Amino acid sequence: MLSLKAISRVSPISTSYLGVTQFARCSSTRSLLDIKTRVLPDDSYAKHNDEKYITHPAFPHEKWTDEDCEAVTFVHRKPVTKLDRVAYNAMSVCKSMFNFATGYKKPITPEEKQSLFKGTRYEMTANKWLTRVIFLESVAGVPGMVAAFLRHLHSLRLLKRDKAWIETLLDEAYNERMHLLTFIKIGEPSRFMRFFVYMGQGVFCNIFFFMYLLSPRYCHRFVGYLEEEAVSTYTHLIDELEKKHLPEFEKISIPLVAQRYWPELNEKSTFLDLIQRVRADESKHREVNHTLANLEQKLDRNPYALKIKDVDQPQPEYGLKSEKKAGWEREDLIL
Repeated sequence: MLSLKAISRVSPISTSYLGVTQFARCSSTRSLLDIKTRVLPDDSYAKHNDEKYITHPAFPHEKWTDEDCEAVTFVHRKPVTKLDRVAYNAMSVCKSMFNFATGYKKPITPEEKQSLFKGTRYEMTANKWLTRVIFLESVAGVPGMVAAFLRHLHSLRLLKRDKAWIETLLDEAYNERMHLLTFIKIGEPSRFMRFFVYMGQGVFCNIFFFMYLLSPRYCHRFVGYLEEEAVSTYTHLIDELEKKHLPEFEKISIPLVAQRYWPELNEKSTFLDLIQRVRADESKHREVNHTLANLEQKLDRNPYALKIKDVDQPQPEYGLKSEKKAGWEREDLIL
């Protein structure tokens, strides 16, 4: 058997090839185990390479002012019933597990806000933020579609109208998917990250499917609490953007898919403008799902899609100026 030295004397190209192959294998191994999401350069063609697939939005987005988006805040609905407490505790367990696995902790004390966990596993970089929001949005797009699918089958099976729930649920699923499509034009997830997205959807989708069959009210309450945490997460991100802690995002231009979806965004918009609208979307999902959880699931109309004209008292609408940001009680609605 020839030694490597002998091979190199016979063929320098072979030695080079062996070295490149070994390096490629090492690089491939590292990429497979890397969970980070790489921030794409602003001039990357990959950010705009699907223009031929971009059509008008199937569910056009409401036009919201900058002031309304900036005014969005975290609002918590206190659990009242036993079902509320079960939903809130289930969401809290999922949140804690995900935060621990991804190394996320929201700074609360003055010392934490000052240090921002520098040098620890809880330090939030641009890569970690993209990893977090991409995974969250890949999961957040599941509930609306699953609920709409089941209500769609229910309507077909019983030969009855759905009372407009399907429309709002599909709109929510579409909105969450637009969040995801926007973020993957800004960051490129690793293969390891894509595996987690794949597994997360498989597990969550099946669990949510069977839970919605058992108790739609519980599922809407769970999603309402999940959206509360989404608002909290994006508020944290906005705070870091406003304080210039993430310079990588200051160079980001808004992907075309986002410009086509949000009416206010254009080529001059900033990443901060985008995140403020994403947070506003999540705040509306929070309100809608808490409201739907308060209704009689099989009897009541969807007050967001089916409106009654000429009423004196305030009622739900798709804007951000709602009086009941943590959900409308059934007795407050004209059904």
